[in-house]
Amino acid sequence: MSDTLKALSTATVTSQLAPAAPRRALWGLLDRKERWSLSWRGRLILASALFLVGALVLKGVYPFLAITHRVNANILVVEGWIHEYAIRAAVKEFESKQYQRVFTTGGPVVGSGGYINDFYTSASVGADLLKKWGLPDERLQMVPSRVMDRDRTYGSAVALRNWFRDHNMAVSGIDVVTEDVHARRTRLLFEKALGKNVVVGIIAVPNPDYDWRRGWWYSEAVKGVGSEALAYAYARLFFYPSEPSRPQKLISRQ
Repeated sequence: MSDTLKALSTATVTSQLAPAAPRRALWGLLDRKERWSLSWRGRLILASALFLVGALVLKGVYPFLAITHRVNANILVVEGWIHEYAIRAAVKEFESKQYQRVFTTGGPVVGSGGYINDFYTSASVGADLLKKWGLPDERLQMVPSRVMDRDRTYGSAVALRNWFRDHNMAVSGIDVVTEDVHARRTRLLFEKALGKNVVVGIIAVPNPDYDWRRGWWYSEAVKGVGSEALAYAYARLFFYPSEPSRPQKLISRQ
């Protein structure tokens, strides 16, 4: 009797230690196996940690991207694609400083299918909005670009550089108005296009729809910071101009 009990006990222990055969379904196409997964407490802790890290990253990256640094310049450049709140800020910037000229830049309007003419460009749209908000027409010059798909900001800066060259306009520095997180990349690409002899300042207009210090509450802020951070990294590390900047044509006469 004792031998029988021992045999049964041994068989029971062996069956408990041996891996259970997987349960199968759909003619053996699916196997059901034991696995570890996060509990509701684990998911809550992980979500909280990711939220905290994301908030800290957003809080640090936004000021880096949305830089404002003016230089000693009498030329104000306005990216024509910016929203109307930034256009109003550009007009106030012009009125508060000693700028002599204002230039708008930008390529074909989104949805136009490509370049049609100069009046279907962001440069033209931006110029019209600036005049609407009180900028004197005689101080304003639109400089359209035909670049639509890739490197639009750089293409706009190249168009501006060529306009300066074609009109024999000596330029030593400019200030560029753009929207918040686009600022650092805009300055970088304008510097690449205009060359080392032109100092590029930048003015980042904050979005009035959200407070960047609490930007992690807004999907628009999160998407904007994320996409612009990647775009700036690409421009800094992998973007190389396809043509020389010809800085000798923009040497200041000072």
